[in-house]
Amino acid sequence: MILPTKHIRPDRTLLSIGGELLVELREPATVSRLWDHVRMARGRTPAAAPINYDWFVLALDLLFTIGAVELDRGLVRKTAA
Repeated sequence: MILPTKHIRPDRTLLSIGGELLVELREPATVSRLWDHVRMARGRTPAAAPINYDWFVLALDLLFTIGAVELDRGLVRKTAA
C-alpha cells in the first residue's frame, strides 16, 4: 500500500501519490482544490491509473504524518524543511 508490491503498481502506491500531491501543491490550497488538481494531472498522464478519494486522503495523511505538509487555517501547505 505504501510501497509497491506484487499486487500494487508503483503509480498506485501512497508514496507515489504523495509525491504527486507535493508537485501539485505549489501554493497553499484547500483539500478539495488539491484533489481537483491531482485528478486533472493524473488525467493528463495516459499511463497513470485513476485514483479514488480514499487513496488521495490516505496519501495526504501519510504526508501529514511524516511532516511534509501541514494544515493552516483550512489550507494544506508544504512544510519548510
